[in-house]
Amino acid sequence: MAETKMDKPNVPKHIAIIMDGNGRWAEARGLTRTEGHVAGAKSVKKIVTRCVELGVEYLTLYSFSTENWTRPETEITALMDLLLLKLASEVPELAEQNIRLVHYGSREKFSKEVLDALDKADAETVGGEKLTVGLALDYSGRSELLYAMQKIVDDGVAVSHENLEQRLYTAGVPDPDLLIRTAGEFRVSNFLLWQIAYSEIYVTEQCWPDFDADSLDEAIENFAGRTRKFGSVK
Repeated sequence: MAETKMDKPNVPKHIAIIMDGNGRWAEARGLTRTEGHVAGAKSVKKIVTRCVELGVEYLTLYSFSTENWTRPETEITALMDLLLLKLASEVPELAEQNIRLVHYGSREKFSKEVLDALDKADAETVGGEKLTVGLALDYSGRSELLYAMQKIVDDGVAVSHENLEQRLYTAGVPDPDLLIRTAGEFRVSNFLLWQIAYSEIYVTEQCWPDFDADSLDEAIENFAGRTRKFGSVK
C-alpha cells in the first residue's frame, strides 16, 4: 500500500460514491450545468488517483442514473459528449496504470457510439489489477434486481443469495465497504440497493466538484473509526 498522510487507516476495499451537486456547484458560481459536469469529471480523476495511492481495490461511481434520462435533452447530450471525450482521453492512461474500467447498468438507451466507446474501454483495460473503476451508467438498483431475477428464471436455477449475486451487473465485485454521498443529501437514490445492505454511509456537504483527495481521506478516517457489526454483536 502506498504511503499516505493518514496514520494506518482502515482503508476500505471497495468505495462507492454517489456524485451529486455538479449543477448546484455551477449555479452558485454563475456557470452552466455543463460546466459543473466538466468540473465534476476533474474530481473523478483526483479520486481515482487517490484510491490507487491508498490501495483501494474497487471504486464504483454513480455517474448517470436511469432517472437522469428525464433531464433536458441538451444536458443529456452534453453529458454523453463529455463521457465520450473522457473515455477517449483517459482510457489509455488507465490502461498504462493497470486500472480497469467497467460499466454497470443497462445498455438499451445509449447510442452505438457510446456503447462502442464503453466496449473499447473495457477491452483496453481488461487486464487492470490495481483498481477496478465501475461507472454506473443508465443504472437503477431496482432494475438491476429485476434483471438478475429474470436471469435466474431464464437459467432455471434456484432463487438464492448466491445465484442472484452472480447475475447482478456487479457480479464478482465485493459489496462496498463505504458509500459516500456528496452535496448533503441523505438518500441512496436507487443505487446498489442489494450491495449496500451493510455498507457504512458517509455524507458530506461538499458538492462533487469540490470533493478532492483530502475529502476522501476524511471520509476514510471517519470510516476507520466505526465498528462494523453486520447485524451481530461485538
